Amino acid sequence: MNTPTSPSGTERTARPVLRVGALVPLARPGWTEAGRHLLAGLTLAVHDVNEAGGIDGRPLELVVRDTAADPRRAVAAVDELAELGVAALAGEYHSVVARAAAGRADVLGLPFLCSSAVLDALTEEPTRWVARLAPPQSRGWRAYADFLLGAGHRRIAVATQPSVYWASGARILREHLAPRGGSVADLDMAALDPDGMCGALAEDGATALLLLLGHPDPAVPVVEAVRRDRRLAGLTVGAPAGQPEFAEWARLLGGDGTAIPFLRYLPDRLTPLGERVERALRQRLGTAPSFVAFEGYDTITVLADVLRLAGGGADRARTAASWPRVDVAGTRGRIRFSRTPGISVWQWDGAPVQVVDRDPSAGDRFRILHTG
Repeated sequence: MNTPTSPSGTERTARPVLRVGALVPLARPGWTEAGRHLLAGLTLAVHDVNEAGGIDGRPLELVVRDTAADPRRAVAAVDELAELGVAALAGEYHSVVARAAAGRADVLGLPFLCSSAVLDALTEEPTRWVARLAPPQSRGWRAYADFLLGAGHRRIAVATQPSVYWASGARILREHLAPRGGSVADLDMAALDPDGMCGALAEDGATALLLLLGHPDPAVPVVEAVRRDRRLAGLTVGAPAGQPEFAEWARLLGGDGTAIPFLRYLPDRLTPLGERVERALRQRLGTAPSFVAFEGYDTITVLADVLRLAGGGADRARTAASWPRVDVAGTRGRIRFSRTPGISVWQWDGAPVQVVDRDPSAGDRFRILHTG
């Protein structure tokens, strides 16, 4: 799948295009709504860069590949895009997929700016080729654990599926909660159906259940089962991975999907650029843009700066060497990269972190519960 973004004006089309590869989940089992928002942000930013004159007069073109949440498919896409001569890679939402793509980009020496994935260990070893906009999972999930503690929860249950991402999240929660008097009980959804999980949960006595589960299945059936089980009245259901962020969640669950705290990466107030971009994204998407759409826009904004710093993107090594020189105004704050202890890639340390939920009195409205 190619998504070219054509510049306006004949003076711009005379210069050869500068291609950027984009990895986006657009087919199941990928989280397609997240992919659509990510792509909307990426393409809007490409349009804006080209309207402003491109990169040293060269228009940007986005070459999109659908990862469908498949790490092997993502690796094949990275190989293909490298052969096509892209100056850099952008995007991806799913952490396990982004990790596979980042590892391959590191091997090939292809600059990759990861938009949304949060796994701390995005590459096995420190790399100069990869940078990331989303906060690392350890930071976001510790903030979520602080929110739980502040709300009085000490006994936490997690409904889990087999995944490096979910296992990493459960470990972060357990390590952060234990010294503060909290505990985490695992409910393996590979062995339990939703009703069986409710029975185990009622016996456990946990006051909060966290959904470390894929969306829509099995997360949606689990929420439905919990909400109709009288034994679990008053139980807090949480979704740190952000499942309730998107409209599909509200459509499938209605009122049952409200009051479920989740992580999102937005500030209390967008920058002036962010306010303009929010209006444009809303028009493109036909709904309020998620934080993932802003991550997409900021990705291209940063890459445009990196490519200019590197003299136009012809030299990939020079492009990767420009990560620490980035200093740009994004939609959610000033973006600069640094080396963070325990993180193998160049990291934006200033990424905002919030815990929010959907307001039970108005499901399309979000309430900010905690800022990390």
